[in-house]
Amino acid sequence: MDCLKDWPEPVVRVQSLSESGITTIPERYIKPASLRPEIYTPCSKELSIPVIDLSGLKQEEPSCNSTMQAISDAVREWGFLQVVNHGVSPALMKRAREDWRSFFHQPMEEKHKYANSPKTYEGYGSRLGIEKGAILDWGDYYFLHLLPKSLKDPNKWPSLPPSIKDIIEEYGKEVMKLCERLMKAMSVSLGVDEEYLQRAFGGEDVGVCMRTNYYPKCPQPELTLGLSAHSDPGGMTVLLVDDRVQGLQVRKDKVWVTIKPVPDAFIVNVGDQIQVLSNAIYKSVEHRVMVNAK
Repeated sequence: MDCLKDWPEPVVRVQSLSESGITTIPERYIKPASLRPEIYTPCSKELSIPVIDLSGLKQEEPSCNSTMQAISDAVREWGFLQVVNHGVSPALMKRAREDWRSFFHQPMEEKHKYANSPKTYEGYGSRLGIEKGAILDWGDYYFLHLLPKSLKDPNKWPSLPPSIKDIIEEYGKEVMKLCERLMKAMSVSLGVDEEYLQRAFGGEDVGVCMRTNYYPKCPQPELTLGLSAHSDPGGMTVLLVDDRVQGLQVRKDKVWVTIKPVPDAFIVNVGDQIQVLSNAIYKSVEHRVMVNAK
């Protein structure tokens, strides 16, 4: 709880606001008109990010080559892709989703044991940045480090539900393996050796973080966002989305496209650092998250 004192003003949990039964959102969460979500866009139905079957990476040429080409085309054109047959167990994905959902439904006093501060952002949080009076996003989150080992601190991981620490560990390892496979494919497609991107991120000393976002029901979803428009500052993001509610939007040719998740898929996007390392051949693309009244 002492961490809450590090913030410039009292921290309000969006989940608490949502569950209080309010019918209008506080002014702090209302975005300027130009930044509000376009929940209905005519092009959203016509555009979709590529869906790529990664089973081809395990096979010999030409299947492997065509899969690598598909990955390369997706991150050049969109900066985003959905991957299926990616090697991570759907059962593990389901357990990760269920355990994190369970954490966010623990009593508030339990969650506050892990309250974060702006010094590292590790733990349970509800805002980014320390500007007083800033317009806030409609969401709570949990942030933690998986690698390097010097930053990994399981004491800062939640302990409820009882299985969550083991799930974080197992899920993190499996997703890291997926990232390594994708970075090898993307490196080869750049015409460099397959370890190029992995080496640029530190090889065995790569940094890996996990962030879980919780977007509570919002009585006025047309006025706010769960996550404001941004590109990711890191190398690569692997996103496990909610299995029931769409919310992620990607900016494509000045239009916001709502992503329709494929069952048991991950959504993968390139971050700013891979855009730099690829000399902007691969694109780090702006995206945002809408919230929902139901």
